[in-house]
Amino acid sequence: MPLNSTDQARLRLTVFAALERFLDLRGGFATRDELFNFTIDGARFPLIDYTRGIRNPVELDATLSVVSSLDGPYPDRVDPATGLLEYAFREGDSFAGDNRKLRVAIDQHAPIIVFRKPMPNIYVPVFPAYVVGAGADDRHVLIALDEGMGQVYRNGVRPVFEKRYVERVVQQRLHQPLFRARVMAAYQKTCAICRLKHPELLDAAHIVADADEAGVPTVTNGLALCKIHHAAYDQNLLGISPDYVVHLDRALLDEVDGPMLRHGLQDMHGIELTVPARPGERPDRDSLAARFEGFGV
Repeated sequence: MPLNSTDQARLRLTVFAALERFLDLRGGFATRDELFNFTIDGARFPLIDYTRGIRNPVELDATLSVVSSLDGPYPDRVDPATGLLEYAFREGDSFAGDNRKLRVAIDQHAPIIVFRKPMPNIYVPVFPAYVVGAGADDRHVLIALDEGMGQVYRNGVRPVFEKRYVERVVQQRLHQPLFRARVMAAYQKTCAICRLKHPELLDAAHIVADADEAGVPTVTNGLALCKIHHAAYDQNLLGISPDYVVHLDRALLDEVDGPMLRHGLQDMHGIELTVPARPGERPDRDSLAARFEGFGV
């Protein structure tokens, strides 16, 4: 039976907090089995349904999560003009069955989780997201991926957002998490330089910056780096040549300091990157060469 409204709101916040902690330890993504066997305070509480793309727990009046694959089977898409995800109702009566709780999510302004599936058995969550209305054809719902955007829609407004705002929301809420998940999966959650295997201490670093027109969010433009090596790479204290060799700034190599400088940075000079096993996921050599031209300048 559903909980009362206060306990339902508390349960959602508990789920979100637990999921955030879980993702921090796993590189920003989860597998189907991990989500299906998710636990809250030691008790199993699935975050996805094993056979359907929507999760409607009996404890909640409104939907908890939906799964949106980038390649179907349903025609889900993000409208580039509004930044809203168009998520298809399940077949049949759009006011009955699982679809009913999607509509309740609109009325209650209940935050949900949107799981994006960029590749087989890789699920990347976006949360909190908000179901803000039904499409004009009444065959799909509109989901705001940003809390601020969802709040505006809650007030019954159908705003026209600036293009820059929409692009920033989509970049931060969709593209960056998907990019991180793809990179972490390709590098098996391991720093390409020091081999550190703690995902909570790793970043998905861009070779060509995402602000650059050529900085596409693909695995070949990414590196899994621990936070110190990512920072050193961004500050041009560390460079990576197109033959996958790590180079340290000469002044940094000559500096004398404590064990972190020596073992964390100086000892990395001249080592070869650990790259993904699949050739198609390895760092693009042309991109590395372009970035390396500015190293030490």
